Amino acid sequence: MVNNMTLNELIVKIVLVLRDSKRKEFRAIIDELQPYDVASLFKELPEKHRARFLSFLNIDDITNMIGELEHEFQIAALKKVGREKTVHIMNKMDNDDLASLFEEMDSELKYQFLSNLEKEELQAVQQLMNYPPETAGRIMTNRFVWIPEHYSVKDAVDKLKSLAEIAESINYLYVINDKKQLVGVLSYRDLILGDPEEKVKDLMFTRVIATEALQDQEEVARLIERYNFLAIPVVEENHVLVGIVTVDDIIDVVIQEADEDYEKFAASGKAIDFDTKAYIAAYRRLPWLILLLFIGLISGSILNFFESTLQQVVALTFFMPMIAGMTGNTGTQSLAVVIRGLSKEDLNKKVISKLIFRELKVGLMIGAVCALLITGIAVIWQGELLLGFVVGLSLLLTLIIGTMAGTIVPIVLQYMNVDPAIASGPLITTLNDILSLLIYFGIATAFITKLM
Repeated sequence: MVNNMTLNELIVKIVLVLRDSKRKEFRAIIDELQPYDVASLFKELPEKHRARFLSFLNIDDITNMIGELEHEFQIAALKKVGREKTVHIMNKMDNDDLASLFEEMDSELKYQFLSNLEKEELQAVQQLMNYPPETAGRIMTNRFVWIPEHYSVKDAVDKLKSLAEIAESINYLYVINDKKQLVGVLSYRDLILGDPEEKVKDLMFTRVIATEALQDQEEVARLIERYNFLAIPVVEENHVLVGIVTVDDIIDVVIQEADEDYEKFAASGKAIDFDTKAYIAAYRRLPWLILLLFIGLISGSILNFFESTLQQVVALTFFMPMIAGMTGNTGTQSLAVVIRGLSKEDLNKKVISKLIFRELKVGLMIGAVCALLITGIAVIWQGELLLGFVVGLSLLLTLIIGTMAGTIVPIVLQYMNVDPAIASGPLITTLNDILSLLIYFGIATAFITKLM
């Protein structure tokens, strides 16, 4: 029914169905949609239709939809469904999603919602909220399948059947001992092929890759990417198993971290999106821009210092924007490459040396090609071979320095335990502007008597 319908067409269809109270037709449409699609419908529906839309959905529909909504829409939906439904929805939600929801909620509303949770769910959510933000413990779920090591294959299968409906992920079966310590992991293949009376401890893999509960979520993402896991167990002190982090949560982490790094890279500092108010966006951008403004004044003082050189050879001004722009561009390119690499690689002397040497060669190659090109252009345009030589040599040196600055600055920041993403494009560009002007006018001044 809905396969070839656009979102706008779906919205119109849903509005008509809601208006005519055609519940069977509404159910037929919803059954063909994914939770993300239902969430998109809720967000795009006119406000006056949202309450009725929610009343036509069942508890499972709303629970799944809530997981796909942004925080403000989650709160709006829960307020509209009423207290009774909210209790059922929250008790069905994954505990890690509930912890994320409560994290951004004001205290009064948080208390109101928490008081509606069942005791067991409340304890589980509070346990997750005790972990620091952006750690494995905060994003993990405690709805997973664990099996005592003394179980037989038959016992494990029976437990799996009984927990299948409430477990968020049953990609792996984790094996624990009497002290609840993680001692192994069992694959479905071995479980299926195993003899019913065979012991789990005789089938399990004892080398288990796990993450600490306080491990940064970016490190958890790297582990899952490195080993191609669908989930990874989370342990506390003494290797006690407390939960798992699933790949769908890691995808959210990767997107979140990428957004944060881009915001820093762009020198906007904190999150700014289409809905951010103008004065908030300006407030978050201004600190960096004011800092860069004062740094940029140094460029003005350099021009003032070399004023006599400019007055004697006016043609130098024709190439000044190109020199500064090219240096800033190549520095920003190297910065982007290095930051992306730092997010995937563990730094050591060998990796750093290889990277710096590689970028040095890149700078030399780019600089040589661009220098030859601009030398020819300068000679043809201005009819001065020496001017072409000065411009070409300046561009060669500034492109090498710009490339190396974009490479070395984030590495140094990484070693200083400062997020390298703050070595943002605007900052590198401004610093490279200063260096390029010094080199350009320094070389020009050295040859000033022959240029005149």
